[in-house]
This record gives sequence, structure tokens and C-alpha cells, in this order.
Amino acid sequence: MKFISKAIVFTALIVGSSLTAQNVVTVDSTGVVQESETEMKTVSAKKDSVKAFKRFKAEGVSAVVGEYVILDSDIDKSYLELKQQGFPVDEISRCQLIGKLMEDKLYAHHAKIDSVFVADAEINQMIDQQMEYMVSELGSEEKVVAYYKKENMAQLRSELFEVNKTTRLASEMQRTIVEEVEVTPEEVREFFYSIPEDERPVFGSEVEVAQIVIKPEITEEARQETIDRLRQMRIDVVENGASFATKAVLYSKDPGSAGKGGLYKGIKKNAPLAKEFIETAFTLQEGEVSEPFETEFGFHILMVDKIRGQELDVRHVLLIPDVSQTTIDAARSEIEDIRKKIESGELSFAEAARQYSDEDETRNNGGQLVNPTTGDTRFELTKMDPALSAQIYNLKANEVSKVYTDEGRTGRKMFKLLTVTRKYKEHTADYSEDYERIKELALKEKQVRAIEKWQNKKIGDTYVNVNEDYQTCEFSSNWLKNN
Repeated sequence: MKFISKAIVFTALIVGSSLTAQNVVTVDSTGVVQESETEMKTVSAKKDSVKAFKRFKAEGVSAVVGEYVILDSDIDKSYLELKQQGFPVDEISRCQLIGKLMEDKLYAHHAKIDSVFVADAEINQMIDQQMEYMVSELGSEEKVVAYYKKENMAQLRSELFEVNKTTRLASEMQRTIVEEVEVTPEEVREFFYSIPEDERPVFGSEVEVAQIVIKPEITEEARQETIDRLRQMRIDVVENGASFATKAVLYSKDPGSAGKGGLYKGIKKNAPLAKEFIETAFTLQEGEVSEPFETEFGFHILMVDKIRGQELDVRHVLLIPDVSQTTIDAARSEIEDIRKKIESGELSFAEAARQYSDEDETRNNGGQLVNPTTGDTRFELTKMDPALSAQIYNLKANEVSKVYTDEGRTGRKMFKLLTVTRKYKEHTADYSEDYERIKELALKEKQVRAIEKWQNKKIGDTYVNVNEDYQTCEFSSNWLKNN
């Protein structure tokens, strides 16, 4: 879309994080993380006047921005990383990469000046995740160290720390620049009607979906049996010196942490975890083990491994009560009856959801699903969860699906009905129908202008020195301070 080309210019290639050896990520000027080959090709240089990388250059300083130095090897490593990821490096110039690296350093430099805070614990957690990934890919820490041509793990972690800290500072600085930017309805209208009709965005086919969820009942006997098992585990740990981590590996039903001994690192009070989990964690002392408690996922015991200021490292064991075949059959019979009531017109789908659904998040909204990516109720068919898409792909508007069996995040069986409450055909943006999405684009453009203004001012206020090898680059920002 031509009208947001400036926004694309500010897409940030996080190539400075070349040591991660994971998917190359992009972070745009508003701090929104994306992954896109198209965006890889458009960064902060308007024109490529230096040829794409073909060979290593001798080590030297390519640029200095504030307190940060960009070496030739930083650009070379970025190219190597892109090549390893399978991206066409011939289409990306050194001008583009050094321009992006200078942007990152400018943000990080002023983040420090403005006292933007990024906790070291957060960076160390990122490094732990990166190392886990790399060890799983290469087989051992020794192979990871050898892969990056470092002398030891301490040296590698130190370099990873600096790279990740700079990237997070830059991201936080970008966020603070745009966090108070807003658009008025009049600005949205002006934005939309300033776009030539033949250049207005085209939105793909979309649907709005609602669901009813019936979960097999857990008997009181099964609940109590699960609680008793957790209490015995707690006694083994507290009184008999058993390893909590071993209990988690052997028995926990949490696929995200069981293999790591139930460990979750760097937990904060605002972490996106169950409310009961957070409340329990922050009432315990270091080394203390909780009594069994319940969340929507099942029953837990939890131990605080380490307290670091406002962050905790915790371990937990999750058990899910067994569900009998009798309650499974009863749940299926119940949802079949609900479907018959909807089909006969006795209840609307929304009324049935409010009256019967076991899913708290959607019940009060008549079962309406919210797209976790966009925050609204529309789902683009080509970008939906394949499992969900398969169930609704052939449904007509307001048609009710057959009953199907699904499993929650913990493997608990449940039964669902789905309906498509509204369909949107592929269409050119319409001001009335697509107002919220147009508002989003208008906000993005305004944020880009705010970034542009901030960047131009800060370049003028900051010591910047660009090596003569890059003096012929035509950057979108005035890095060469020619005017």
C-alpha cells in the first residue's frame, strides 16, 4: 500500500541481535513485533548506493552514535545471520544495514539519557531462552560456544547481554515516543480521504465467530483425589527433602514447564498467568511450598525458587483431575441437546452461550470470539488457527456446526459448537464499515511522523560520525548532517 510507505521505511530489522540464530524478527517504530520477508527489504535507507555484501571487510569502525560504536564486523555478522536464515542478502545493502544499526544505537543512547529502565533480570531471561533454543538445535553448550567462535560460555553470554540490552532499550525508547500519540475522528477522516481511491487498502475475506463450550464435569471425588496427591508431594518435599523439580518432571501436566522441573523465571505481578497462580506466588517466601490451589487449568502446588526484587523464579506442579467416561458422555449429550434447541429456534446461539457455555471469557458476550492478534472480533480466513478454520470454513452465516471434540491447553477434553455470526468478503476499504481498521492505519502513520520528528531532532543533538565508506549512502534520516 503506497500510502503507508513511510511506515514501512521505519520497520526495524533487529539484525543487531545476530547472535540469537533464531527467526530474524522485525520491530516497527511503534514496538510491534512482526516477521515478514517483505519488511526485511525496506529499512532506513532510501537508496542503495553501496553494493550488497560479498566478502568480509577488515575490522574497523563504521559509525559512532553517542556512546555506541558500530564495527564493520557488526554489519558482516548481520549479513551472515540473514544468509543463514535463507533471506536473499543480495537485495539488502550495507547502507540499509548500517542505517538500521544507527537507528537502534540512537534509541538506546537516548533511552539511557532519559532513564528508560530495562531490568537486567529480563535480559538474562531472554538469554536463557536463546541458549535453550540453541542447545536444543546444536546439542550442547560447547557446540553453541564453538558455533559462535567464542572462548567460553561466559564470553558468549556477555556479548548476548549487550546485544539484547541495546535492542530492548531501543524498543522501550520507541514505545515511549509513541505511547501518548492519539488520533481524533477528524484526523481519521482526513487520513482516509487523502488516499487516492485506486490506492486504498484491500481487506481480505473475514469472519466473526462465536462458540459454546461444554466441559465434562469433574466429580468431587476426583477433585479430592488430585488435592490429596499434591499434598503428599508437598510433604515429600518439605518434610522428606524430596526434589520439587523432580516431582514436576515426573508428574506435572503443564507442557510448558514440566521438562524444566516446573520452572517459570522472572514472574511479575502483571504476568499473563492465572490470577490465583500470581496471588499464591507473591505470598510465599523463598523456598516455601504452597498448599494445593485451583486455577482454570487444574490444581497446583508452587514453590518460590528465588526472589529478585519485584520478580520471582517459581516452580509448580499441575495436576488435572481424571474425568470419567460417564461425565464425558453426559457432557456430549448436553451439547447435542443445546444444538437441537438452537436449530429448532427455541434459543438463539447467543442466548444458549450465555445460558450454558462453560467458557468464562466468551459466555457473557454470547460466545463471541476475540482475535488475540488484533483485539477485535474479525478473523481473516487465511490467517486463522488452522484447527478453527477447518471447523467454520464451509459454514454459512448463522449456521451451527456439528458438535466436535477439542482439547484445552492442558489436554482436558471438551465439546464445542461454532457459528459464523458475520462474513465479510474481500473488499476495498470502506470508511464506515472499516472505521476501526482505518483508525489503526491513521494512528500508525501519526506514530511514524512522531518517530520521524524525534529522530531528526535527536540526530542533531547527538554526536554522530559515519565512516567515509558510507558517506555516499542516501539515508532517509540526516545521519550525515548535510543540512
